[in-house]
Amino acid sequence: MNGLIMDYPLTTTTILKYAKSAFPHKKLISYLPNGDRHEYTYYELEKRSCQLANALKNKLGINKGDMVGTFAWNHYQHVELYYGIPGIGAVCHTINIRLSSQQTEFIINHSEDKVIFVDATLVPLLEKIAPKLETVEKYIIINAPENFSTSLLNTLYYEDLIEEQLDTLEWPILNENDACGMCYTSGTTGMPKGVLYSHRSTYLHAMTILSPNAGNYSNDDVILLIVPQFHVMAWGFPYMCLLTGSDMVMPSLHLQPEAIVRILEREKITKANGVPSIWMGVYEEMKKNPPKEKLALEEYLVGGSALSASLIENFENNFGIRGVQAWGMTETSPLGTASRLQKKHKDLSKKEQIKIRAKQGIEFPGIEMRIVGDNGKIAPRDGKTMGELQVKGAWVIKSYFKTNNRDNFTDDGWFRTGDVSTIDTDGYMEITDRTKDLIKSGGEWISSVALESALMAHPKIKEAAVIAIPDKKWSERPLAAIVLADISKPISDDELKEFLSSDFANYQIPDNYVTLNLVPKTSVGKFDKKEIRRLYAEGKLN
Repeated sequence: MNGLIMDYPLTTTTILKYAKSAFPHKKLISYLPNGDRHEYTYYELEKRSCQLANALKNKLGINKGDMVGTFAWNHYQHVELYYGIPGIGAVCHTINIRLSSQQTEFIINHSEDKVIFVDATLVPLLEKIAPKLETVEKYIIINAPENFSTSLLNTLYYEDLIEEQLDTLEWPILNENDACGMCYTSGTTGMPKGVLYSHRSTYLHAMTILSPNAGNYSNDDVILLIVPQFHVMAWGFPYMCLLTGSDMVMPSLHLQPEAIVRILEREKITKANGVPSIWMGVYEEMKKNPPKEKLALEEYLVGGSALSASLIENFENNFGIRGVQAWGMTETSPLGTASRLQKKHKDLSKKEQIKIRAKQGIEFPGIEMRIVGDNGKIAPRDGKTMGELQVKGAWVIKSYFKTNNRDNFTDDGWFRTGDVSTIDTDGYMEITDRTKDLIKSGGEWISSVALESALMAHPKIKEAAVIAIPDKKWSERPLAAIVLADISKPISDDELKEFLSSDFANYQIPDNYVTLNLVPKTSVGKFDKKEIRRLYAEGKLN
C-alpha cells in the first residue's frame, strides 16, 4: 500500500521556484573576471534562467537528455546555467578548466556535449582542441569584452543569446530521477570518469548540507563560494543557498589570498568554503596584513584534503574563525560527512576537541559508511582498526557514465572509496591515507596523511607532502617534501625528526626531507603525489 501523499518531484526547478517565492530579495553577488562587481536578486535569477531555458530550446535546439557543457568561473551566469539547463531536462556538464588538454578533449567527446558555454578568458584553452571535438555544434561566449575575437567556429555571445527571450516559462514536469548534472573525476590515476547526478540526489544533498550537523546555514548567512562551479557542482552550494535564502557571493577568478580577504571584508561574509590550501593562504595573508576590523566570517568549511589541527587552532586563536572539516568525493555529490563536536565533547580539553574536529567526521543522514579490512571483514568502530572506507547512500553513484567497469563497487552494492580510514566509537571517521599513498616499510604501514598533518603543525613549515620511495632494506621509506613558511628560516632534518618523535615511532619518521618552492597540486587543489613521485623518479627532488 502506498502513502497518500502528492507526487512532488524533487528537482532543481523546484529549488529555483522556491527561492523566487520565499527569498526574492536575497542577493547573488559576482566578482567578474574583469574585476567588475555584479549584483542581482534571486527573483532576477529566476527570470534570467527562464530566458536561458527558452534560448536553449528555441535558438540552440537543446532537447531533453542533451549534454550542455560549461567551461566557466564562478559567477551569476554560471548559476543561471545550473538552473536553465536541467530545468528543460538537459544535463549541465561542468568541465574542469584545470585539466590537461588531452583530458579536456576526452571529457567533451566522451560526454558528447552539444553546446559549450565558455568564459572569454578561457576560450584559448578550447581553441587548442576545438578541431578534435566531435559533437560540439556551438560555443556561447560569456563575459566577452568589446572587440573580442576567437578562432572558435559557430560562436554566439551569452547576452545576445538570451536578450530577446521571454523571462517566463512553464517549466516542464520532470522525473526527479532524471539526470541533471555531470562532473568528471580529476583523473589522478587514469582518464577521468563521468559521474551523473540526478535531480533527486542533487535536491537531497542540498537539503542535507544546510542542516545544523552539516554546514549549518540559514537566511542570516552571506556565503562565499570559493569551491569552483566546475568541480562537483560547487559542492551543491548554488542549490543549497537558494533553499536557505543565504546571500551568495561568487569570486570567479579572484582567488588570490589578498582578493579573498578583500571580498570577506567588503561583503561581510559569514560562511565560506574551499580546500585547505586556499585557507592556508588566507591565514598567512591575514597574519601579514591583519584586517582593520574583525571579519564577520564565523567559519569556513573545508574538503578535498585534510584540514590540519594546526590550521584549525591558528585561525581560531588569532582571528576567532572556526574551521569545519568535511569529506566527500565526486562520486558522493560530493559531501558525505562533517566533523562537529557533540555535547559529550564539550568538557574535553581544547587540544582533544581539535583532534576530533580534524577528523573527517560523522556521516550525514542519507549516507552509510563502513570500514572493510584486507580480510574482507567489516572492521570494528574502535578508532584503531584500519581498512578501506566504503559508502552507500541517496547521493552516491551506482555506476560511472558509459562504462560497465565495476572495480569500484562491491558485490553487495557499496562504493569503494579507496580511502584507508578508521571509525571511532563515537562514529567519527578519519582518513589515514589513500590506498595508493600508504607506505609499507618493513612490513608495517605508515600513514602519509598523519605525517603531513604533523609536519604542517611546525611553525617553520607551510606545506608538507609525504610519498613512499624505494628502499633496499625496508622495501619503502617515507620522503617528506616541505615548503618553508619563510625561506630565510631553514630547518634541519634532525630538527624535524625530533619534532615528529613525540607522536611517531622511529620507523614511521622520514629519513629524507626535500624543500620545494611549492607542493604540486591537482586540478582541485589536492597535493599531486603522482607528480611528486615523477619528480623523484627523474632525480629532480634534492
